Amino acid sequence: MTSKRIQNRIAESRHTLPISIVIAIVIWYLAGLTTTPLYLSFATVIFSTFVMMEINNGNALIRIYSRMVSSSFLLMLSACIFLLPTLNVMVTTLSYVLFILLFFHTYQEKQSPGKVFHAFLFLGITSIFFVQILFFVPFLWILMTLNLMAMSHRNFWASVIGLITPYWFTIPYWLLTEDFNTIVNHFTQIIEFHPLVQYEDLSVNQLVTFAFVVLATLIGIIHFLRKSYMDKIRTRMLYTIFIVLTMLILIFMVLQTQHFDILLALLIVHVSPLIAHYLALTRTRITNISFIILIVMWIALTAYNLWSFSPIF
Repeated sequence: MTSKRIQNRIAESRHTLPISIVIAIVIWYLAGLTTTPLYLSFATVIFSTFVMMEINNGNALIRIYSRMVSSSFLLMLSACIFLLPTLNVMVTTLSYVLFILLFFHTYQEKQSPGKVFHAFLFLGITSIFFVQILFFVPFLWILMTLNLMAMSHRNFWASVIGLITPYWFTIPYWLLTEDFNTIVNHFTQIIEFHPLVQYEDLSVNQLVTFAFVVLATLIGIIHFLRKSYMDKIRTRMLYTIFIVLTMLILIFMVLQTQHFDILLALLIVHVSPLIAHYLALTRTRITNISFIILIVMWIALTAYNLWSFSPIF
């Protein structure tokens, strides 16, 4: 019997998530948790982490006991120090992971307008903070048809009603406060396109962080495509959704870099299960070495971003 390597001991440990939370607390403390108003952002990230754990548990994304999905999400997001003070990004991420959680619950539920409504309700909330998420709706309908096998006449209209429901509350509020500019600006943002591929607008920290996340993306996707036959059909369908949405977000990030920060956070939502699948379910000497290299790279990235943005240093 093959002995467990450090990669597998960490991936299968019940202590991985608690230790990850402690590490995240240290990172956020060094990022200025006590000196800047990061408390709400930190609370939303912790809540999002437990939603990611529920996505894993409720859908058996990894066929062994592992907390790598939630741990990978928490640690990757915490490494993005330049995102942490932005409450808008963290709230958007939270509403989006809640959408993913409920969206997956519609698997093969063609007569479940209630589930579909609540899923797209959270996507509608996401669009309040990031209206460009509406570009993904047609693709989500396709994935709902082909992968979740949940599309029906009733479910389609439930998704539409769910999307517009948040606006039944926000638009009257904007009207009552006579904040007409907000209404106009919110919906015109969706047709505002900046020049393509404006990398000069990104900092070195953003580019280095993006490179690390893309590396994790490639590792996770290649591994899953090679080993997906070992998973159940439902698991393969859900991971295909992660891969498709990952590719869409990457294309969006490359073409419209002005949305880089918020798209990076959403990208991490999808990449976390992919890289977690690789880390938890491989057990060779080479993958163990790659695990250690990824940990070292993550430490270096986190230290670099802390050095650049922490008020303590």
